[in-house]
Amino acid sequence: MNECQELVRELADKYGRNRTSLLPILQGVIEKNNYLSDTCMTDIAKELDLSAAQVFGTATFYSFLDTVPRGKYIIRVCQTITCDMHGKKMIIQTLEDMLKIKVGETTPDKKFTLLETNCLGWCHEGPAMLINEQPFSGLTTEKVHDIISEYINK
Repeated sequence: MNECQELVRELADKYGRNRTSLLPILQGVIEKNNYLSDTCMTDIAKELDLSAAQVFGTATFYSFLDTVPRGKYIIRVCQTITCDMHGKKMIIQTLEDMLKIKVGETTPDKKFTLLETNCLGWCHEGPAMLINEQPFSGLTTEKVHDIISEYINK
């Protein structure tokens, strides 16, 4: 039994083996592995007696369920018009300059991935970003510099 099969079996024991268990199991695999590999999605399909297409379709529907390897710290910058009007482009530029990557890329050391995403729910304090599960709002270039500097030194 491979590592993913063991994890999927543990998650299925915890959440159940029916269709409604799929999303919590996908989230559990993401929490542990940081992304959903094809192998893991196949293992989930077998464990829940679903088609691989059902699992893949669900995984690719949700932007927070990554199906490609990501960095240790996934930075998601809100791309709504509200954040855009409040300076999102400068925030992206600061992140790209500091991390030496473009949106959609991961640093060579696999520490950071930079992505844009739909609304994070912080439009009233935009621009906003999420680093893994930690939200940051009311961003300025200086604030982003301080935040990323802390993560670089972790």
